[in-house]
Amino acid sequence: MSDTEHLQAEIRRLKLENTSLRERCSGCSSTGNQSAAQSSPHHLSLQEYRRYGRQMQVPEFGGLTSQERLKSSSALIIGAGGLGSPALLYLAAAGIGRIGIVDHDVVDTTNLHRQIIHDTDTVNINKAESAKIRINALNPNVEVTTYCEPITNTNSFKIVKDYDIVLDCSDNPATRYLINDTCVKLDKTFVSGSGLRTEGQLTVLNFHRWGPCYRCFFPTPPPPNTVTSCSDGGVIGPCIGITGVMMAVEAIKVLTDYYTDDNFKPFLTVYNGYPQQKLRTFKMRGRVKGCKACDSDEITKEDIESGEVDYEGWCGSMNYNVLDSAERINVRDFSNEWENDKNINPLIDVRAKEQYEIAHLSGSINIPYSELSREVVLPECIDPKKKTYVICRFGRDSQLSTRLLKEKLSDVKDVIGGLDAWKKEVDEDFPAYW
Repeated sequence: MSDTEHLQAEIRRLKLENTSLRERCSGCSSTGNQSAAQSSPHHLSLQEYRRYGRQMQVPEFGGLTSQERLKSSSALIIGAGGLGSPALLYLAAAGIGRIGIVDHDVVDTTNLHRQIIHDTDTVNINKAESAKIRINALNPNVEVTTYCEPITNTNSFKIVKDYDIVLDCSDNPATRYLINDTCVKLDKTFVSGSGLRTEGQLTVLNFHRWGPCYRCFFPTPPPPNTVTSCSDGGVIGPCIGITGVMMAVEAIKVLTDYYTDDNFKPFLTVYNGYPQQKLRTFKMRGRVKGCKACDSDEITKEDIESGEVDYEGWCGSMNYNVLDSAERINVRDFSNEWENDKNINPLIDVRAKEQYEIAHLSGSINIPYSELSREVVLPECIDPKKKTYVICRFGRDSQLSTRLLKEKLSDVKDVIGGLDAWKKEVDEDFPAYW
């Protein structure tokens, strides 16, 4: 992002924050006497009785006592994206006293179809700050603290220690394991969720220090080439939103003591939006004997903070390179050859069919990586003796595909950076949907 864009984003952020503060001050002036009359920070003002009255009437919620518990409690949401957005909105609306938001990313236009706490006016603003503006406008009774940085080995304990519950709304295995291990060592119950395409799942972990942890469910991470992000696999906004809403419900249950040692049972709830909406809850086993995080001292706080536990290395980096330089070509050189060399096969685009149909380069053919990995027979238009180039969106799947195709083609290369690089360096009018 250029300096001008940074400045414009900061101006928009300040304008929005100024508007939010004016609204907040206006609300304070009308209820200031009520707030001052409170005899305890755990008691509700008359305005709060009215604001939360509908939920206090629900028998399962627990009435005034539960509302006071919410007001005196704190929740940390790690990730203000597709899961974190609805979770933040509903927790703030429900009356959580203090909310922490961890997110180092900035709002992008591609986020807005699902990350509903943000809007067009906060594009290019840090997501945690954008979420804070919206929460302040929604419920000025909530104290919001932002952490505009990624959660890491060195800061996870400092951030997590001050909150009663954690909602893991992150989007990659390395972060999930770090959050798990930190919460286990700090004796924090946390709600874990994930979502992709039309599906979502969630669970409550490390409940009261005896419930299973994330490592109990998943002792080893998935291979990095099987992990699909929302930018790669796509996502239906309401599907991941429903999962985020359910995470908020579970957090409220924990904070209001609806769950007890007697009635809580480990579970995994799975939501499917297509073809027919379906919600299933599976009973899960308890803590696994010998678990490295929750049933042994194999992983310690000191190991985590010192970096001895290498989560990125253990889970594998998605920024992998599987080819040497001779097996790859930069996008400008490819563009020149594509235009002038006649001894060349059609460009093989290995994105999923749905993505290929959204936009593709003229003269290319679509053979998804998922098919290539199953020993697909190449079409007749591919001459094994001619040059062949392989492209995807960012240059990841195309590397793996090139490796597979080398068994069948004599001269095949990966286009570095894929269609993303094509748009940035060759044709700015190519429609970017990512």
